[in-house]
Amino acid sequence: MPLPDDTALDARLAQLRRHDEAAWMETVFKAYYAPLGQVAYRVVRDKQVAEDLLQDVFLRLWQGRAALPDILSYRAYLTRATLNSALRYQQRSQRQVAWDEAPPETTAAPVAPEALAALHQHDTEAAVAAALDRLPPQCRVVFELSRYEEMSYQQIAEALEISPKTVENQMGKALRVLRGVLASTLRDLYSVLL
Repeated sequence: MPLPDDTALDARLAQLRRHDEAAWMETVFKAYYAPLGQVAYRVVRDKQVAEDLLQDVFLRLWQGRAALPDILSYRAYLTRATLNSALRYQQRSQRQVAWDEAPPETTAAPVAPEALAALHQHDTEAAVAAALDRLPPQCRVVFELSRYEEMSYQQIAEALEISPKTVENQMGKALRVLRGVLASTLRDLYSVLL
C-alpha cells in the first residue's frame, strides 16, 4: 500500500503528465532522484555508476513517455526500473571482472581506546558488507529495502513485483545467512570488549 504522501504525489504526477510533461518530469526527478540513488548504490556500491544508472532510468522514462502506461505508484515503478538496471549492471560486471577475495589490508592496532574502537567499527562494517555481498542479488535487495529504506514487506512486494510471501521468505533467508556469516565477527568483538 502506498504511503499517504505517495498517493497525493501520484495523483499530482498523473495530472501533470496530462497537462505539462516538462513539469511532470521535473517533479518526478526531484521527488525520486535521491531515494532511487540510494537503491542503486546499495546494489552497485559505486556512486558514479549509481548516478549513471539513474540518468539512464530517467532518460528512458522521458523518451518513452508517450508509450508509458498509467502508473499507479511511481515509487514502485521507478524502484523496480532502478533495481532492474542496477542488477543488470551488476550481472554484467560480475561476468567481466573476477572478484578478489583477499581480505583488506589492516594496519597495526593503535593503543588509544578510541582508535581501537574505530578499528573494530571498521572491521565490523567490512564484515557486514562482505556478508551482504554473499547474499543472492534478489535476497540482498529485499533485505536492504527492508532494513535501509525501511519499506514494508508489502511495499517491497509491489516494488519488485513479487508476492509478500516471497519477500518474507527472502528476508528469512537473508537473516539466516547474515547470522551465520557474522557470528564469528560478533563473538570476536564481544571478547575484545570484555
